[in-house]
Amino acid sequence: MIKKKICMLGAFSVGKTSLVRQFVHTIFSEKYMTTVGVKIDKKTVSVKGQEVNLLLWDIYGEDNFQEVQMSYIRGASGYFLVVDGTRRATLNTAFDLRKRVEDSIGSIPFILVFNKSDLEDEWEIDDEAIEKLSEEGLILLKTSAKTGTGVEEAFLQLTEKMMSEA
Repeated sequence: MIKKKICMLGAFSVGKTSLVRQFVHTIFSEKYMTTVGVKIDKKTVSVKGQEVNLLLWDIYGEDNFQEVQMSYIRGASGYFLVVDGTRRATLNTAFDLRKRVEDSIGSIPFILVFNKSDLEDEWEIDDEAIEKLSEEGLILLKTSAKTGTGVEEAFLQLTEKMMSEA
């Protein structure tokens, strides 16, 4: 069986843990729990008739006080840059992380995920900004860890991208 490591990267409280829990266990909790270090989950998916065992590395969120250690990224086949649509600053954090990942391990597949689509009327990031990013060739998706919208599609799309670039 093929194994692929996916890292969840982004600012604190963007919904990385909630996205993983929704994907792996189909559950959502309103209770916020800070990730300390890294939490690893597994899920097997089928992509183009092939079984793929995903190792999901939910890495603590980056903030003004702590930077994500790039050593967690080693061995990753792909990653998500998770952005909280209700906090524009989390987009800047995502791009900083992308640059650090590329400086550390080179270019690997990633998807920019705009989480909290269930709160889209409260977003600080407008459709025009998202469209501009899309025109730059970035793959971006809107998700809601709370409702499950777009979550499975995001993981499957990244898995397909990793498989095609392997």
